Amino acid sequence: MFPDLARDDVFRLETRRLWLRWPQASDARALAALAGDWEVARLTANIPHPYTLEDAAQFIRDSRIGNGLGRHMRLAMTLKSEALAPIGMVSVHPSPEGPSLGYWLGRAYWGQGFAAEAAAALIDACFLVTQASALTAASMPENVASQAVLRSVGFKPAGEAPAPGRHAGGKALMFALDRESWARAA
Repeated sequence: MFPDLARDDVFRLETRRLWLRWPQASDARALAALAGDWEVARLTANIPHPYTLEDAAQFIRDSRIGNGLGRHMRLAMTLKSEALAPIGMVSVHPSPEGPSLGYWLGRAYWGQGFAAEAAAALIDACFLVTQASALTAASMPENVASQAVLRSVGFKPAGEAPAPGRHAGGKALMFALDRESWARAA
């Protein structure tokens, strides 16, 4: 999905307040602490709870392998103003509906616009360096903050689908952003 240009861990995206970079082994403690918070994990499909240091280390290894093979792009969100410790993750990954955007933030960073800032940068990169015709995203119905992020970066409601992971048996709200709509807004 992602070309050679993004398949090296020197690949970074810069926003006004963030660096988005490949996760590193040294991020495991911070990611385990952030994702280990039930309030963070509960509305995601795939972050296990409890989330251990070993879970974080395995996630980092899987992310680096998949990034290197171009299967997906998983990037750690880091504040420029701090020591580049991760505050969350943003990704574009394959799904049955096509490339899908996902993200999560540590609770201390909620409500400050970081998710939208990171998502917008990765959306731009995805449409600029891949042939993707559209991106999808899913949100749990009760996660109104995530839905607001998706709308703010151009996604439109696209129906419902069976919820994945821990929410199996429920429904997820689907969102979509096509290349033409993205280009018009840019």
